[in-house]
Formats: sequence, structure tokens, C-alpha cells
Amino acid sequence: MNRLTRTVAAALLASALTLVSACSSDSDASDAKGGDGKSLEKVTYLTSFGNFGRDSYAWVAKEKGFFKEAGFDVEIKPGQGTGAVIQTIVGGQADFGPIDLTGGLLQLGNGQAKDFVAVAAIQQRTMAAIVTVEGKNIASPKDLEGKKLADAPASVVRNLFPTYARLAGVDVNKVTWVNGEPQTLMGTLASGSVDGIGQFVVGQPTVEAVTKKKAVLLPYSNVMQDLYGNVLITSSKIAKEKPEMVKRFSAALIKGLEYSLANPQEAAEMLKKNVDATNPAAAAAELQLMAGYVRSNNSGTKIGTLDSGRVAKSIAILQGAGSLKQNLTPDQIIDFNLVPQS
Repeated sequence: MNRLTRTVAAALLASALTLVSACSSDSDASDAKGGDGKSLEKVTYLTSFGNFGRDSYAWVAKEKGFFKEAGFDVEIKPGQGTGAVIQTIVGGQADFGPIDLTGGLLQLGNGQAKDFVAVAAIQQRTMAAIVTVEGKNIASPKDLEGKKLADAPASVVRNLFPTYARLAGVDVNKVTWVNGEPQTLMGTLASGSVDGIGQFVVGQPTVEAVTKKKAVLLPYSNVMQDLYGNVLITSSKIAKEKPEMVKRFSAALIKGLEYSLANPQEAAEMLKKNVDATNPAAAAAELQLMAGYVRSNNSGTKIGTLDSGRVAKSIAILQGAGSLKQNLTPDQIIDFNLVPQS
């Protein structure tokens, strides 16, 4: 009888475990499905440059379920600047990521990169800038001569600097650049080992939080008008083979962008949840500053749109400064069939 009892108990336990396992499997399967009930498509997304408040909208799109609703399971990784983001996406190690459009034009027009296309705008104006702090005797572009600046080799700020310097009347040969990593640049500036760093203007709150000094900014947009800021890119292969997938991803990301601008503090907390080193106050301040660059001065322009005429003007600026080795047209870098329509 005891043996029979043990046998029955074992059988019941096995049945219970099987049921639990089945329920767990059903739950996991449900979690792995998007808003339309289909299995989620795995996508790798790169941020533009490290994990700062300006890039928190991707984490928001993930945390709020916008990616999942669109049918995606997204892994977010920190990018290392325009050149590196392009290289990683074209190489197939990532699917999407933001780059500075002007930096992309320089890469494409000088034969340094190919096989990528922009599919949506993130910022309607460039945020590229040289950032320093009070006490460095830098108040104008000309003051950069004789100074040491740091930035990642693939950063758009660094790669666009020769064009900026020519237009701003700076002797580029009198400025020294040293290499730096996205997450350590501000610490390098705080240590006093360099006079300035390549940075986006929205980085001001974070720079001041790290250096404990008032930041001084030299925005590139002061001398180069009509330049777009970051744009979302993918590989030419993905754009050609999966156009509807690209549109769905862009829409979900832009939804995260809009939510972040409307709720900067919440977005900062979501970034903090995923990136422990985040300073929520600085991240929220970055988003508040970025809002003016994402929304066009023309209130009728939809977030995410790109204008062929403005891109052509950007190309003309670079050509006029002698920064492009070959002629380009807007449709060589932008797939206007995939860009959100105004």
C-alpha cells in the first residue's frame, strides 16, 4: 500500500509539473508575441553615442511596449558615434541606429562608407558642438587655436570640425585632437587634461554635473545653417528587402521619442532603470533641451520627416567648404519612400 501510495503521488507530481510547465510555456509564448499576435522579430538597435538622456527615447519605446506592439524584440546597445554606427549596421551586427546626417554625408561623399540609408529624422537641426567650461579662455571659435580637444575618432563633431573651422575662420592645424570614449569624455574635461570636447549641445547639463563648472558651448549650427541633426539609418539591404518592417520600427521609435519629450523625467527614470550610471536630473534636462531640435520651427512639419531641399542645401554647404570629394544627391543617402510623410 505504501508503495502504491508513493507511485500515485509521484504520478500526480509529474502531472502537476507538466501542467505548470505547459502554463509557463504558454505564458512565455504569449510574452514573445507582438500586438498582432505574431512572434516578435529580434532587432538590434544602437544608440548614437553612449547612453545619455538624449538617447533615452529608445529605452522608452522598449519600456512602454511600443516596440513590442510593432512586433519587435529590441536589444539596445551603446553606439560609438556616426562612423562606428554606420560600420556596425552595414556589417550586419546591428539593424538600426541614429547618426548625424551631416556626418553621414561626409562618410558617403568621401568614400568612407556606403550601403546605408536614412529612413527618419530624429532632430531637425544639428546639435553638434564643441563644449568647454569657464576658465579655459574659450569664448569664440577662434579661441580654439592652440587648444587640445578630445572626442571619439568616429564622432561627427570631430569629423565635421575641419568644415566648421574653415567657415568659422579657425586654423585647423592649430587645434590638437586626442581620442576619447563617449562615456569618459566629460570626465576627461573635468580632469583638466583637455580644453574642450566634442559633444551635442544637449550635453550641457551632464557636462556641468560632471565638471561642477559652468559649460561654454560653441554650436556648429551658429556657422552652418540648414544642417539636420541625427537621423535613423538602416542598411540598404534591409531597406530594400524589408520596407514595411523599417516603417514599423521607425514609427515605434518616433512614438518613444515623442513620449520622451512630453515626459522627460519619466524617460530619465526609464533610462536609469536600464543604465545604472544615469544621472536622472541631467538626463531629463537633456531631453528638455533636445525638444527644440526635434520639433521644426515650422509647426506643420511632422516629427521624423526629412526635406529633400534642405538636404540638398546641406550638401551644398559641405561642397562649398571643400569637404566632399564627390558630388551627392539627397536620394543617395535618404530613402524618401520610407521616411514618415508630413
